[in-house]
Amino acid sequence: MDTHKPLAEFLRARRELLRPEDVGLQRGERRRVPGLRREEVAMLAGISSEYYLRLEQGRDQHPSDQVVDAIASALQLDEESRAHVAELARSRPERRPLRRRRPERVPDGVRMLVDTVNVPAFVMNRYRDVLAVNRLANVLEPTLIVGANRLVSLFTDEEARTSHPDWNQNTASVVAQLRADTGAEEDDPQFQALIGELSMKSERFRQLWARHDVSVTGSPSGIVHNRQVGDLTLHREKLAVVGSAGLVVVMYHAAPGTPDADKLALLSSLT
Repeated sequence: MDTHKPLAEFLRARRELLRPEDVGLQRGERRRVPGLRREEVAMLAGISSEYYLRLEQGRDQHPSDQVVDAIASALQLDEESRAHVAELARSRPERRPLRRRRPERVPDGVRMLVDTVNVPAFVMNRYRDVLAVNRLANVLEPTLIVGANRLVSLFTDEEARTSHPDWNQNTASVVAQLRADTGAEEDDPQFQALIGELSMKSERFRQLWARHDVSVTGSPSGIVHNRQVGDLTLHREKLAVVGSAGLVVVMYHAAPGTPDADKLALLSSLT
């Protein structure tokens, strides 16, 4: 029997993150639950407490669009989280067993682009497995190698953590992006395996995953620490590979004329 109830889990997590004062309510002295009470969310959404309880218990997993919108407003969800909860609530036909995926292959033209472009670049799939990486990207981040998983490295490899001085912000961002990518499809075996591995190996991941934050694009820039040139603040571009099942080319670049651009040029000369 399938006990996974993504809508119920999402509602419970987001309710527990809101404080009474965030929505204009008095905290009171006898509050024993983190965040809002169920009946408070129901009141703010204009629905019955009994019905909201059914949603959080997973006894009703497909509320109407009007109810979803009212609950989203009560929980003060942003646009991306609203879209996510609407997707979780959408009624779906029975899923067919997932077929075994064919090994992913980086198109020759994309591989040539990555190898010849004069900025750090790599290709990853939707599960964050690195499939191609150029020399400059590897010099910038030594843990960025073909066969590595970006998320597993970031959460479990001390060298990868050292490469990201903004590690707390970075990890929060990538987990929110993973939430957005999985959507209501967490029954994908590869996603299940990745989430399971990260949950076993990282307390930080477990905490972030339990929040149910959602972000489609993530942060447009980040800080990378390199042992040779120090910290660089770099812009991050993600280009979808047309015709592929989720392949993305990731490129780092610096604003022209900045110290970061000079450091990147120095690294390029060292390769």
